[in-house]
Amino acid sequence: MTKFYPEGTLIDTPRNQACIRTAAGLAEAALEGRVLESRAVLCDAEHNLHVELPCMEGIIPYEEGAVGIAEGTTRDIALISRVSKPVCFTVRGFETTADGGRRAVLSRREAQERCRYEYIDGLRRGDVIPARITRLETFGAFCDIGCGLPALIPIAGISVSRISHPSDRFVPGMEVFGVVSSLENGRICLSQRELLGTWEQNAALFEQGETVAGIIRSVEDYGVFVELTPNLAGLAESREGVRAGQRAGVYIKSILPEKMKMKLIIIDASDDPPGEGHREPTPLRYFIHEGHLEHWRYSPECCSRVVETRFDD
Repeated sequence: MTKFYPEGTLIDTPRNQACIRTAAGLAEAALEGRVLESRAVLCDAEHNLHVELPCMEGIIPYEEGAVGIAEGTTRDIALISRVSKPVCFTVRGFETTADGGRRAVLSRREAQERCRYEYIDGLRRGDVIPARITRLETFGAFCDIGCGLPALIPIAGISVSRISHPSDRFVPGMEVFGVVSSLENGRICLSQRELLGTWEQNAALFEQGETVAGIIRSVEDYGVFVELTPNLAGLAESREGVRAGQRAGVYIKSILPEKMKMKLIIIDASDDPPGEGHREPTPLRYFIHEGHLEHWRYSPECCSRVVETRFDD
């Protein structure tokens, strides 16, 4: 299977730079049908994308800007939003401009079609792939899985520990991994929770008697849920005045694999300092970042409660 990557992955690679640096390199890429990348610097009044090339002017005509643009199934915002960002393309040819200069005619649509036919159409449920976060919504995170083509990570698939919004985990531009959870009518959904470790793998990072940092995720009548890692939360005894979103120092009272529980005591809780705004998400630790999954079980074998995902059904 040919590998394709989210836009921005190739732009600084030596091979890509060698191709876009000279007219001969662009001509060779045109003959080979190679997918290249450079930065879009302008979307003109006709919605043609102008691309920064070291050796000459580059243009992606409107109808070549993305899959579905010519048919009207993709909105023009898909082009406008690429300005100042890397775009992928193939080289379709060269033309002479009105002032006698030479211009490379490029196609992002063609690069996306190749990505779809040679890569995305060959994906199966359970395949682990790289992605780049592009947009956050209340219901999940959109990401680029190759040449700007989108997939969705629903909020329930982001982690085992529940969050109120995808911004608790992601920022646009963040590189992540996902496992293909569904492929329906050309729409792809990914899940990330299966790649962030089982209960036992996460619990092994801590020891009973330690005091560690966490984030309060919810306050219930029977206790306070504190996230220790994206795939591990413990239940702390109720404490007056704490609320969701606060940072907390917690004492680990007990670790109970047979019940899949971490019992905690909140030592202290605090808000972010004034003026800091929304904190950057904690970097994610992946236990799996490649290959294919048929089955993933989060819960320990000794626990009667089974939490699992099957990709082979």
